[in-house]
Amino acid sequence: MGTGKSKIDACPLSLSWHKSRSVETAAGRRESAAERAGEAASCDSAGHGGGVGTEAGELEEAGAQEKVPEEEAGQDVFLKFVILHAEDDTDEALRVLERLQNDFGIRPGLIFAEMPCGRQHLQNLDDAVNGSAWTILLLTENFLRDTWCNFQFYTSLMNSVNRRHKYNSVIPMRPLNKALPRARTPLALQTINALEEDSSGFSTQVERIFKDSVYKTQRTIWRETRHAGQRQFTGAGKVAQW
Repeated sequence: MGTGKSKIDACPLSLSWHKSRSVETAAGRRESAAERAGEAASCDSAGHGGGVGTEAGELEEAGAQEKVPEEEAGQDVFLKFVILHAEDDTDEALRVLERLQNDFGIRPGLIFAEMPCGRQHLQNLDDAVNGSAWTILLLTENFLRDTWCNFQFYTSLMNSVNRRHKYNSVIPMRPLNKALPRARTPLALQTINALEEDSSGFSTQVERIFKDSVYKTQRTIWRETRHAGQRQFTGAGKVAQW
């Protein structure tokens, strides 16, 4: 997962999600209604009026129906967790992702390697850490050898220290395969209780860490921060126009 590797360079992290099917459907209804209104207007000009008001009403109704929730209208989604991992551990990260989502219902989550393209590494890392409630560090032999991974976990730890609502949001995890031995774990991570997937108490650990109340609190702060930034940007634009 080094900065010179193809998987990350070709597709760095960004938290923009695909537009929902409801938006596409609404757009289809609007286009269809507009076409029917145009046809009715043509008929009216040819002496076959009487349907324009009805079609215009359908067009207005379609416009009202296309309103969808913010997060379903192509806006960013606040994730429950993001897994930071070495490039060679992509398959293991995917396995952990599926287990957390399918076995424990902790969703939505993503792994770093599968984030959409479009931004620089540092901006993407900031988005990953601040656009999710928890940052999971997949501790393997590969993770320890990867300079970029070392930078990731130090950045994540500093973020959790400097932002009060991010306290305890960094979760080191030793997966079933190629787990990094405790004796070789960086000192900065030894002070944090790691998730041990091969432990009999793994399920209890997961339930204790990934609390829905914590997620909702962080999501609320994230939304307020985004809205404040949008208002500031809009205000600056108005000043520029004057």
